Amino acid sequence: MSAVAAASHPPTQVLVPLRWSDMDAYGHVNNTQFLRLLEDARVAALPRWFPEGLALLERGIIVARHEIEYRAQLDYRPEPVAVDLWVTKVGGAGYDLAYVVRDPAGVGAGVTYAVAATSLALFDFAANSPRRMTAEERSALIVRLGGPAPLKRRR
Repeated sequence: MSAVAAASHPPTQVLVPLRWSDMDAYGHVNNTQFLRLLEDARVAALPRWFPEGLALLERGIIVARHEIEYRAQLDYRPEPVAVDLWVTKVGGAGYDLAYVVRDPAGVGAGVTYAVAATSLALFDFAANSPRRMTAEERSALIVRLGGPAPLKRRR
């Protein structure tokens, strides 16, 4: 779990179950399904992070960017994976998250399957334009602020 140790605030751990349909013809979780795992973890974290919980989604949040590094093959299994996530940046109209997708305690040998980052933009769907972050949203995010996503950078 050294990949998360750089975070100044402990990450939020979400256990995300795998679905049979996540598996591809090779018997492992398909790379595109990792985006669903990240989304499931984000949505599960909202009620823990924000007093208004999932109502925040009604005000509008859209994904602006994803970056994923696949570190190990994830074979389908009945046990969930652990997704550790935390905030890496808070802006005026959006924020960035980091993730580590790994085996939870007691499952496997502590394998990290993927490391990822997501940029989220706050969006007003009625006005069809970005919206500014509220003071409450900013406060809820700043307490979750940690280090950068432990991605390996290309040279």
